[in-house]
Amino acid sequence: MFNQETAVAPVGVGPELLSGVRWVDAEEIMEQAVTRSVWGMATSIDIYHCDPQTIRDADKIRQFVVELCDLIEMKRFGETQVVNFGEDERVAGFSMVQLIETSLLSAHFANQSNTTYLDVFSCKPYDSNVVATFAQKFFGGTECLVNVNLRY
Repeated sequence: MFNQETAVAPVGVGPELLSGVRWVDAEEIMEQAVTRSVWGMATSIDIYHCDPQTIRDADKIRQFVVELCDLIEMKRFGETQVVNFGEDERVAGFSMVQLIETSLLSAHFANQSNTTYLDVFSCKPYDSNVVATFAQKFFGGTECLVNVNLRY
């Protein structure tokens, strides 16, 4: 069930794109996660106009995962999987999966649009704005859209 109270204002994108959503800050979301004893937090981050060289480099993507996990204090489980595939140019690009002790990180990097689609799910609360800001900077994106759902 989507809870409109858990949407985070997008970085670099005006709220007019998501009319009807009540914006709250990441600190409030983390507080809700703890006080409501939610199962976890799921954050979807779409980063537009990314640096093509970065999103097409498997080693850079692996570096991003290590740095992100260190930043939000998530313990990685196993190696980061990075696979380049897609026969249709519209969706071709790398996909990444990283298990973490509290769930997983995943992303797809679309070559044609130079867009990063990052998902972070964890049973341990984390600051979604920290994740979005770090990811947007790392991948060189000019706009970022963030949505957070608390999972019960």
